[in-house]
Amino acid sequence: MKQLFIFIKKEFKHVFRDQKTLLLLFGLPIAQILLFGFALTNEIKDSRIVVADYAGDGASQQLIERFRQNDSFVLEQSLLGADDIDEVFKQGIVKLAVVFPEQFEKSLIHEGKAQVQLIADATDPNTATTLTNYAQAIMRDFQVSYLGTASNLQIEVVTRNFYNPELRGTTNFVPGVMALVLLLVCVLMTSVSIVREKELGTMEILLVSPFNPLMVILAKAVPYLILSIINLTVILLLSVFLLDMPINGSIPLLFAVSTLLIMTALSLGLLISNSTNSQQEAMLISLMGMLLPTMMFTGFIFPIENMPVPLQVLSNIIPSKWYYIIVKDVMIKGLGFAAIWKETLILFGMTLFLLVVSIRKFKTRLA
Repeated sequence: MKQLFIFIKKEFKHVFRDQKTLLLLFGLPIAQILLFGFALTNEIKDSRIVVADYAGDGASQQLIERFRQNDSFVLEQSLLGADDIDEVFKQGIVKLAVVFPEQFEKSLIHEGKAQVQLIADATDPNTATTLTNYAQAIMRDFQVSYLGTASNLQIEVVTRNFYNPELRGTTNFVPGVMALVLLLVCVLMTSVSIVREKELGTMEILLVSPFNPLMVILAKAVPYLILSIINLTVILLLSVFLLDMPINGSIPLLFAVSTLLIMTALSLGLLISNSTNSQQEAMLISLMGMLLPTMMFTGFIFPIENMPVPLQVLSNIIPSKWYYIIVKDVMIKGLGFAAIWKETLILFGMTLFLLVVSIRKFKTRLA
Protein backbone atom coordinates (compact mmCIF):
# COMPACT_ATOMS: atom_id res chain seq x y z
CA MET A 1 0.00 0.00 0.00
CA LYS A 2 2.89 2.31 0.79
CA GLN A 3 4.31 1.76 -2.70
CA LEU A 4 0.93 2.62 -4.20
CA PHE A 5 0.85 5.97 -2.40
CA ILE A 6 4.42 6.65 -3.53
CA PHE A 7 3.45 6.06 -7.17
CA ILE A 8 0.32 8.22 -6.78
CA LYS A 9 2.47 10.99 -5.32
CA LYS A 10 4.87 10.66 -8.23
CA GLU A 11 2.05 10.96 -10.77
CA PHE A 12 0.72 14.07 -9.04
CA LYS A 13 4.17 15.64 -9.28
CA HIS A 14 4.31 14.84 -13.01
CA VAL A 15 0.93 16.43 -13.54
CA PHE A 16 1.78 19.61 -11.65
CA ARG A 17 5.11 19.94 -13.48
CA ASP A 18 3.35 19.83 -16.85
CA GLN A 19 1.73 23.23 -17.36
CA LYS A 20 -0.05 22.12 -20.56
CA THR A 21 -1.75 19.28 -18.72
CA LEU A 22 -2.86 21.65 -15.96
CA LEU A 23 -4.25 24.01 -18.57
CA LEU A 24 -6.31 21.21 -20.10
CA LEU A 25 -7.51 19.96 -16.72
CA PHE A 26 -8.56 23.27 -15.21
CA GLY A 27 -8.36 26.03 -17.82
CA LEU A 28 -10.46 24.37 -20.51
CA PRO A 29 -13.49 23.52 -18.31
CA ILE A 30 -13.50 27.00 -16.78
CA ALA A 31 -13.31 28.61 -20.20
CA GLN A 32 -16.13 26.45 -21.55
CA ILE A 33 -18.39 27.17 -18.58
CA LEU A 34 -17.83 30.92 -18.92
CA LEU A 35 -18.33 30.90 -22.68
CA PHE A 36 -21.35 28.62 -22.92
CA GLY A 37 -23.00 29.76 -19.71
CA PHE A 38 -22.45 33.49 -19.93
CA ALA A 39 -21.13 34.75 -23.25
CA LEU A 40 -22.71 32.48 -25.86
CA THR A 41 -26.45 32.77 -26.25
CA ASN A 42 -28.98 32.57 -29.04
CA GLU A 43 -31.03 35.34 -27.45
CA ILE A 44 -31.08 38.46 -29.60
CA LYS A 45 -29.95 41.68 -27.93
CA ASP A 46 -29.05 45.13 -29.26
CA SER A 47 -29.84 44.23 -32.85
CA ARG A 48 -29.62 47.19 -35.22
CA ILE A 49 -32.80 48.19 -37.03
CA VAL A 50 -33.92 51.07 -39.23
CA VAL A 51 -37.34 52.65 -39.69
CA ALA A 52 -38.95 54.02 -42.83
CA ASP A 53 -41.82 56.17 -41.54
CA TYR A 54 -43.91 57.34 -44.48
CA ALA A 55 -46.76 58.28 -42.12
CA GLY A 56 -45.07 60.56 -39.60
CA ASP A 57 -48.18 60.61 -37.44
CA GLY A 58 -48.72 60.11 -33.73
CA ALA A 59 -49.35 56.37 -33.86
CA SER A 60 -46.25 55.58 -35.89
CA GLN A 61 -44.08 57.79 -33.67
CA GLN A 62 -45.36 56.08 -30.54
CA LEU A 63 -44.68 52.67 -32.02
CA ILE A 64 -41.19 53.72 -33.10
CA GLU A 65 -40.55 54.84 -29.52
CA ARG A 66 -41.53 51.35 -28.35
CA PHE A 67 -38.82 49.91 -30.58
CA ARG A 68 -36.30 52.46 -29.32
CA GLN A 69 -36.96 51.58 -25.68
CA ASN A 70 -36.80 47.81 -26.21
CA ASP A 71 -33.52 46.14 -25.20
CA SER A 72 -33.62 43.80 -28.18
CA PHE A 73 -33.23 46.62 -30.71
CA VAL A 74 -30.98 49.57 -31.38
CA LEU A 75 -32.65 52.10 -33.66
CA GLU A 76 -29.91 53.25 -36.03
CA GLN A 77 -31.69 55.81 -38.20
CA SER A 78 -34.91 56.70 -39.95
CA LEU A 79 -35.05 56.18 -43.70
CA LEU A 80 -37.26 57.66 -46.37
CA GLY A 81 -36.96 55.42 -49.41
CA ALA A 82 -36.87 51.77 -50.41
CA ASP A 83 -33.47 52.27 -52.07
CA ASP A 84 -32.02 53.32 -48.72
CA ILE A 85 -33.32 50.12 -47.10
CA ASP A 86 -31.78 48.00 -49.83
CA GLU A 87 -28.45 49.78 -49.38
CA VAL A 88 -28.21 49.31 -45.61
CA PHE A 89 -28.97 45.61 -46.02
CA LYS A 90 -26.23 45.25 -48.63
CA GLN A 91 -23.77 46.97 -46.31
CA GLY A 92 -24.75 44.66 -43.46
CA ILE A 93 -25.52 47.61 -41.19
CA VAL A 94 -28.89 46.34 -39.99
CA LYS A 95 -30.83 43.08 -39.86
CA LEU A 96 -34.40 44.44 -39.72
CA ALA A 97 -36.30 47.36 -41.23
CA VAL A 98 -39.74 48.55 -40.11
CA VAL A 99 -41.82 50.34 -42.73
CA PHE A 100 -44.89 52.43 -41.88
CA PRO A 101 -47.14 53.29 -44.85
CA GLU A 102 -48.69 56.71 -45.43
CA GLN A 103 -51.72 57.61 -43.29
CA PHE A 104 -50.97 54.80 -40.86
CA GLU A 105 -52.96 56.27 -37.96
CA LYS A 106 -55.82 57.38 -40.21
CA SER A 107 -56.22 53.91 -41.69
CA LEU A 108 -56.08 52.37 -38.24
CA ILE A 109 -58.86 54.55 -36.82
CA HIS A 110 -61.18 54.94 -39.81
CA GLU A 111 -60.72 51.63 -41.62
CA GLY A 112 -60.16 49.47 -38.57
CA LYS A 113 -56.76 48.16 -39.65
CA ALA A 114 -53.35 49.29 -40.89
CA GLN A 115 -50.31 47.48 -42.19
CA VAL A 116 -46.71 47.55 -41.03
CA GLN A 117 -44.04 45.89 -43.12
CA LEU A 118 -41.10 44.08 -41.56
CA ILE A 119 -38.12 43.49 -43.85
CA ALA A 120 -35.48 41.11 -42.47
CA ASP A 121 -32.01 40.09 -43.61
CA ALA A 122 -32.63 36.36 -43.90
CA THR A 123 -29.08 35.30 -44.68
CA ASP A 124 -29.26 34.10 -41.08
CA PRO A 125 -32.78 32.62 -41.00
CA ASN A 126 -32.78 31.98 -37.24
CA THR A 127 -31.95 35.58 -36.43
CA ALA A 128 -34.46 36.86 -38.99
CA THR A 129 -37.25 34.75 -37.50
CA THR A 130 -36.40 35.81 -33.95
CA LEU A 131 -36.25 39.50 -34.82
CA THR A 132 -39.59 39.46 -36.64
CA ASN A 133 -41.16 37.64 -33.69
CA TYR A 134 -39.79 40.27 -31.30
CA ALA A 135 -41.10 43.07 -33.51
CA GLN A 136 -44.54 41.47 -33.77
CA ALA A 137 -44.68 41.13 -29.98
CA ILE A 138 -43.95 44.86 -29.61
CA MET A 139 -46.73 45.67 -32.06
CA ARG A 140 -49.21 43.43 -30.28
CA ASP A 141 -48.40 45.11 -26.99
CA PHE A 142 -48.78 48.53 -28.61
CA GLN A 143 -52.09 47.53 -30.16
CA VAL A 144 -53.51 46.56 -26.77
CA SER A 145 -52.29 49.70 -24.99
CA TYR A 146 -53.08 52.16 -27.79
CA LEU A 147 -56.26 50.70 -29.25
CA GLY A 148 -57.59 48.88 -26.23
CA THR A 149 -59.19 45.50 -26.52
CA ALA A 150 -61.46 46.46 -29.43
CA SER A 151 -61.44 43.52 -31.77
CA ASN A 152 -62.36 45.58 -34.83
CA LEU A 153 -59.03 47.45 -34.81
CA GLN A 154 -55.80 45.69 -35.65
CA ILE A 155 -52.28 46.13 -36.98
CA GLU A 156 -51.47 43.73 -39.80
CA VAL A 157 -47.82 42.77 -40.11
CA VAL A 158 -46.48 41.99 -43.58
CA THR A 159 -43.13 40.19 -43.45
CA ARG A 160 -40.57 40.18 -46.23
CA ASN A 161 -37.26 38.33 -46.10
CA PHE A 162 -34.35 39.59 -48.17
CA TYR A 163 -31.94 37.14 -49.86
CA ASN A 164 -33.61 34.04 -48.38
CA PRO A 165 -37.40 34.27 -48.74
CA GLU A 166 -37.95 30.63 -47.75
CA LEU A 167 -35.80 30.98 -44.60
CA ARG A 168 -33.69 27.98 -45.55
CA GLY A 169 -30.99 27.07 -43.05
CA THR A 170 -28.43 26.27 -45.76
CA THR A 171 -27.74 29.98 -46.31
CA ASN A 172 -26.26 30.13 -42.83
CA PHE A 173 -24.92 26.57 -42.63
CA VAL A 174 -22.93 26.36 -45.88
CA PRO A 175 -20.73 29.49 -45.39
CA GLY A 176 -20.02 28.41 -41.82
CA VAL A 177 -19.00 24.90 -42.90
CA MET A 178 -16.79 26.34 -45.63
CA ALA A 179 -14.95 28.50 -43.09
CA LEU A 180 -14.66 25.64 -40.60
CA VAL A 181 -13.46 23.00 -43.06
CA LEU A 182 -10.94 25.15 -44.92
CA LEU A 183 -9.38 26.60 -41.79
CA LEU A 184 -9.33 23.45 -39.68
CA VAL A 185 -8.10 21.03 -42.34
CA CYS A 186 -5.33 23.29 -43.61
CA VAL A 187 -4.02 24.22 -40.16
CA LEU A 188 -4.18 20.65 -38.88
CA MET A 189 -2.60 18.93 -41.88
CA THR A 190 0.16 21.50 -42.35
CA SER A 191 1.24 21.54 -38.72
CA VAL A 192 1.18 17.75 -38.37
CA SER A 193 3.07 17.11 -41.62
CA ILE A 194 5.97 19.40 -40.68
CA VAL A 195 6.18 18.10 -37.12
CA ARG A 196 6.25 14.56 -38.53
CA GLU A 197 9.41 15.47 -40.43
CA LYS A 198 10.93 16.76 -37.20
CA GLU A 199 10.02 13.59 -35.31
CA LEU A 200 11.47 11.34 -38.00
CA GLY A 201 14.66 13.42 -38.22
CA THR A 202 14.26 14.11 -41.92
CA MET A 203 13.80 17.85 -41.44
CA GLU A 204 17.41 18.26 -40.31
CA ILE A 205 18.55 16.35 -43.39
CA LEU A 206 16.57 18.67 -45.63
CA LEU A 207 17.95 21.78 -43.94
CA VAL A 208 21.60 20.76 -44.22
CA SER A 209 21.13 19.86 -47.87
CA PRO A 210 21.48 22.42 -50.70
CA PHE A 211 17.67 22.55 -50.77
CA ASN A 212 16.45 26.04 -49.77
CA PRO A 213 14.45 26.00 -46.51
CA LEU A 214 11.80 28.15 -48.18
CA MET A 215 11.34 25.39 -50.72
CA VAL A 216 10.59 23.02 -47.84
CA ILE A 217 7.80 25.29 -46.69
CA LEU A 218 6.47 25.68 -50.21
CA ALA A 219 6.59 21.94 -50.85
CA LYS A 220 4.58 21.33 -47.70
CA ALA A 221 2.00 24.03 -48.45
CA VAL A 222 1.21 23.46 -52.13
CA PRO A 223 -0.41 20.00 -51.83
CA TYR A 224 -2.74 21.15 -49.07
CA LEU A 225 -3.58 24.30 -51.01
CA ILE A 226 -4.64 22.22 -54.01
CA LEU A 227 -6.53 19.68 -51.90
CA SER A 228 -8.34 22.45 -50.04
CA ILE A 229 -9.45 24.04 -53.31
CA ILE A 230 -10.80 20.63 -54.34
CA ASN A 231 -12.57 20.47 -50.98
CA LEU A 232 -14.09 23.88 -51.64
CA THR A 233 -15.27 22.80 -55.08
CA VAL A 234 -16.95 19.71 -53.65
CA ILE A 235 -18.72 21.78 -50.97
CA LEU A 236 -20.00 24.26 -53.55
CA LEU A 237 -21.20 21.50 -55.90
CA LEU A 238 -23.05 19.77 -53.06
CA SER A 239 -24.56 23.07 -51.98
CA VAL A 240 -25.86 23.89 -55.45
CA PHE A 241 -27.00 20.50 -56.70
CA LEU A 242 -27.90 18.70 -53.48
CA LEU A 243 -28.97 21.49 -51.12
CA ASP A 244 -30.39 23.66 -53.92
CA MET A 245 -28.50 26.75 -52.77
CA PRO A 246 -27.71 29.17 -55.62
CA ILE A 247 -24.45 31.11 -55.89
CA ASN A 248 -25.63 34.64 -56.63
CA GLY A 249 -22.22 36.31 -56.81
CA SER A 250 -18.98 35.85 -58.72
CA ILE A 251 -17.56 32.33 -58.54
CA PRO A 252 -13.98 33.45 -59.40
CA LEU A 253 -14.18 36.03 -56.58
CA LEU A 254 -15.41 33.34 -54.20
CA PHE A 255 -12.49 31.06 -55.11
CA ALA A 256 -9.99 33.92 -54.85
CA VAL A 257 -11.11 34.85 -51.33
CA SER A 258 -11.20 31.17 -50.32
CA THR A 259 -7.62 30.77 -51.55
CA LEU A 260 -6.67 33.72 -49.36
CA LEU A 261 -8.19 31.99 -46.31
CA ILE A 262 -6.38 28.76 -47.20
CA MET A 263 -3.08 30.65 -47.29
CA THR A 264 -3.92 32.14 -43.89
CA ALA A 265 -4.55 28.65 -42.53
CA LEU A 266 -1.35 27.26 -44.05
CA SER A 267 0.66 30.07 -42.46
CA LEU A 268 -0.99 29.42 -39.12
CA GLY A 269 -0.28 25.69 -39.43
CA LEU A 270 3.36 26.44 -40.11
CA LEU A 271 3.50 28.69 -37.04
CA ILE A 272 2.03 25.93 -34.86
CA SER A 273 4.50 23.38 -36.21
CA ASN A 274 7.38 25.66 -35.21
CA SER A 275 6.08 25.78 -31.65
CA THR A 276 5.52 22.04 -31.14
CA ASN A 277 7.69 18.95 -31.12
CA SER A 278 5.17 16.13 -31.50
CA GLN A 279 2.31 15.33 -33.84
CA GLN A 280 -0.08 14.85 -30.91
CA GLU A 281 0.75 18.29 -29.54
CA ALA A 282 0.36 19.91 -32.95
CA MET A 283 -2.95 18.14 -33.50
CA LEU A 284 -4.29 19.18 -30.09
CA ILE A 285 -3.35 22.83 -30.53
CA SER A 286 -4.76 22.88 -34.06
CA LEU A 287 -8.06 21.33 -33.02
CA MET A 288 -8.57 23.37 -29.86
CA GLY A 289 -7.14 26.55 -31.35
CA MET A 290 -9.18 26.43 -34.57
CA LEU A 291 -12.33 24.38 -33.93
CA LEU A 292 -13.73 26.20 -30.89
CA PRO A 293 -12.90 29.79 -31.99
CA THR A 294 -14.33 29.15 -35.46
CA MET A 295 -17.55 27.73 -34.07
CA MET A 296 -17.93 30.35 -31.34
CA PHE A 297 -16.65 33.58 -32.84
CA THR A 298 -17.48 33.32 -36.53
CA GLY A 299 -21.16 34.16 -36.15
CA PHE A 300 -22.88 31.26 -37.85
CA ILE A 301 -23.88 29.56 -34.56
CA PHE A 302 -23.84 32.32 -31.94
CA PRO A 303 -24.59 35.98 -32.85
CA ILE A 304 -21.45 37.98 -32.12
CA GLU A 305 -23.37 41.15 -31.24
CA ASN A 306 -24.91 39.30 -28.28
CA MET A 307 -21.53 38.64 -26.68
CA PRO A 308 -19.81 40.87 -24.12
CA VAL A 309 -17.69 43.62 -25.66
CA PRO A 310 -14.32 41.94 -24.85
CA LEU A 311 -15.40 38.82 -26.74
CA GLN A 312 -16.65 40.91 -29.65
CA VAL A 313 -13.22 42.51 -29.84
CA LEU A 314 -11.58 39.08 -29.58
CA SER A 315 -13.64 37.80 -32.51
CA ASN A 316 -11.90 40.29 -34.80
CA ILE A 317 -8.67 38.27 -34.72
CA ILE A 318 -10.42 35.11 -35.93
CA PRO A 319 -9.80 34.82 -39.71
CA SER A 320 -12.91 32.71 -40.29
CA LYS A 321 -15.15 35.56 -39.06
CA TRP A 322 -14.10 37.79 -41.94
CA TYR A 323 -14.27 34.94 -44.43
CA TYR A 324 -17.78 34.07 -43.25
CA ILE A 325 -18.92 37.66 -43.84
CA ILE A 326 -17.36 37.68 -47.29
CA VAL A 327 -18.91 34.37 -48.35
CA LYS A 328 -22.40 35.45 -47.27
CA ASP A 329 -22.06 38.76 -49.14
CA VAL A 330 -20.80 37.14 -52.34
CA MET A 331 -22.65 33.86 -52.32
CA ILE A 332 -26.04 34.91 -50.95
CA LYS A 333 -26.34 38.67 -51.49
CA GLY A 334 -24.58 38.56 -54.86
CA LEU A 335 -22.29 41.50 -54.03
CA GLY A 336 -18.98 42.24 -55.71
CA PHE A 337 -15.51 43.17 -54.54
CA ALA A 338 -16.57 46.76 -53.80
CA ALA A 339 -18.73 45.48 -50.94
CA ILE A 340 -16.13 43.16 -49.38
CA TRP A 341 -12.84 44.98 -49.90
CA LYS A 342 -12.50 45.90 -46.20
CA GLU A 343 -12.94 42.32 -44.99
CA THR A 344 -10.64 41.06 -47.76
CA LEU A 345 -7.97 43.58 -46.78
CA ILE A 346 -8.17 42.47 -43.14
CA LEU A 347 -7.84 38.83 -44.18
CA PHE A 348 -4.90 39.68 -46.45
CA GLY A 349 -3.20 41.53 -43.58
CA MET A 350 -3.62 38.51 -41.31
CA THR A 351 -2.20 36.23 -43.99
CA LEU A 352 0.82 38.44 -44.57
CA PHE A 353 1.51 38.82 -40.85
CA LEU A 354 1.25 35.08 -40.13
CA LEU A 355 3.35 34.19 -43.16
CA VAL A 356 6.17 36.56 -42.22
CA VAL A 357 6.18 35.43 -38.57
CA SER A 358 6.05 31.76 -39.56
CA ILE A 359 8.97 32.01 -42.01
CA ARG A 360 11.13 33.91 -39.55
CA LYS A 361 10.37 31.49 -36.74
CA PHE A 362 11.03 28.56 -39.01
CA LYS A 363 14.50 29.82 -39.90
CA THR A 364 15.37 30.66 -36.30
CA ARG A 365 14.47 27.29 -34.84
CA LEU A 366 15.52 24.91 -37.59
CA ALA A 367 18.43 26.59 -39.36
